[in-house]
Amino acid sequence: MQAIILAAGMGKRLQELTKNNTKCMVKVNGVTLIDRMLHQIQNQQVSRIVIVVGYEGQKLIDYIKTLDIKTPVEYVWNRIYDKTNNIYSLALASEWLSKEDTLLFESDSIFEDSVLDVLIKDPRPTLALVDKYESWMDGTCLKLAEDDSIEAVVPGKKFRFDEIEDYYKTVNIYKFSREFSTSYYIPFLSAYEKALGENEYYEQVLRVITMLDKPVIKAKRLEGQKWYEIDNIQDLDIAESIFTPNPDDKVARLQGRFGGYWRYPKLLDFCYLVNPYFPPQKMKDEMRANFDTLLTEYPSGMKVNSLLAAKQFNIHQEDILAGNGAAELIKSLMSFFEGKTGFIRPTFEEYPHRYKPEDSVDFIPDSRDYSYTADDVMNYFADKDIKNIILVNPDNPSGNYIEHNDLLRLIEWAGQKNIRIVIDESFADFADEADSTLLSNEILESNPHLYVMKSISKSYGVPGLRLGILASGDHEMIKAMKKDVAIWNINSFAEFFLQIEEKYRKDYSASLAEIRAERTRFQNELGKIKGVRVIPSQANFVMAELSGNLSAKELLKVLLIKYNILIKELTAKTDGGNFLRLAVRSTEDNDVLLSALKNELENR
Repeated sequence: MQAIILAAGMGKRLQELTKNNTKCMVKVNGVTLIDRMLHQIQNQQVSRIVIVVGYEGQKLIDYIKTLDIKTPVEYVWNRIYDKTNNIYSLALASEWLSKEDTLLFESDSIFEDSVLDVLIKDPRPTLALVDKYESWMDGTCLKLAEDDSIEAVVPGKKFRFDEIEDYYKTVNIYKFSREFSTSYYIPFLSAYEKALGENEYYEQVLRVITMLDKPVIKAKRLEGQKWYEIDNIQDLDIAESIFTPNPDDKVARLQGRFGGYWRYPKLLDFCYLVNPYFPPQKMKDEMRANFDTLLTEYPSGMKVNSLLAAKQFNIHQEDILAGNGAAELIKSLMSFFEGKTGFIRPTFEEYPHRYKPEDSVDFIPDSRDYSYTADDVMNYFADKDIKNIILVNPDNPSGNYIEHNDLLRLIEWAGQKNIRIVIDESFADFADEADSTLLSNEILESNPHLYVMKSISKSYGVPGLRLGILASGDHEMIKAMKKDVAIWNINSFAEFFLQIEEKYRKDYSASLAEIRAERTRFQNELGKIKGVRVIPSQANFVMAELSGNLSAKELLKVLLIKYNILIKELTAKTDGGNFLRLAVRSTEDNDVLLSALKNELENR
């Protein structure tokens, strides 16, 4: 078996990186794509490697000579690379295709060794390597039958988003038998090129071949093996985080993205916190039906969106404002605070990060669970000269919860001490206590020193909308913050969500009941794992302490590298403690994590 690599393209979308180099000489974590690929192919003990070169071809040839490649390398020149596409490059190599069985590659791909292993070990002679379509993928897709026959080849211009559940993406790695190449592919390639020209793609030849009565090529489906196609600098950034050989670097790269994990194939995110049971399908369908309007129309300004938020939470319009996520409102609110501010640690770091460390007074509970009561808070800060208190309830990451009546006592105490108090109830809806919210006109108007923050993103499972609210009887503060944030700080999708949410109240209540039940089950199953101490939580996450030989930091790396699972380790938040925070996801996802935890913590 031989290998053919198509490497004639210019790679214009990589901008400066391909200004003086061919695309396959771009480096991923310090190693060029072509260096990595050639060594992977060589390890399969092929007879030769044929490379079609074009743009900066001599530079590529000279570079390959410096590599430790023992397999014979042959070159085919595409002299008109700037006027042709890959159908012409492959046609130039058709003589080689007819010599023996062939592995066909495009030079802008990166993949782990197991991708080649599954293709070569499959006894079927002619295969197109495919993976289930995901939103980050682009290019030619396939529709497959149960027996892996290719029912349809779908080029980009024929792509239908309403059919994506049926699509598989070509990985652009193929195994062609010599018989297939000589009897089918080369004749069709020649005819297609003559009929439609040289500025086409070789995948279209497969489209024609699949229309034959006899299925001479099948699909080989990947099952979690990693690969990526690098077309632009964003692809390069993601590929570097996926394929970095350093586990610490991989963790740092993913954590530094602060989301966007839908770009990572099959990553299970137990780090960021959402409601997995809301919104319901009907609500998503309603938003989808209005997509064109929401995408192409301006959202309303702050006044209208405050009215919508007031309607949703039954709060006076002058007492509430909506934000581009709670983070925007936290930044604005903390900028108006002065004097010493009390924080209860560990907590959601966005608040202390927005305040001067020298003006921060930290209360760290001395219990093993980082639990505390309203009385603990009052006792600690009673003799501290503070002007503000920040309290997240349930707290993040501990899940500690102060019940409603005790919160009211704490709010009253703060008023008596002339202390402004922020209660962040982003996770309060998940608590077992019924009707625990402080979002009440009576409470807010009676306590103008109280500010209630809520992340809609977390509670309602819509983090992509970036939506949060702040409510307070401090009319001057609300007025000042409305001037501080942008007039169009809420996009049209978030505005529409506020507009229609009321119709789905029963669905939301049902989702909360589901997550409470799953949280109980999840906590019980976690507690059965050797070396795991579960800290009771009233939020949509669970904090746990490890007591075995494996540290939280090491477990994070193991789960990410071996299982493609991302969790939150709390070493920095707990002063070196061996704690984790695990989001409560669906039963299916939670069971995947539980199985991985059992494997790693009980089999060492």
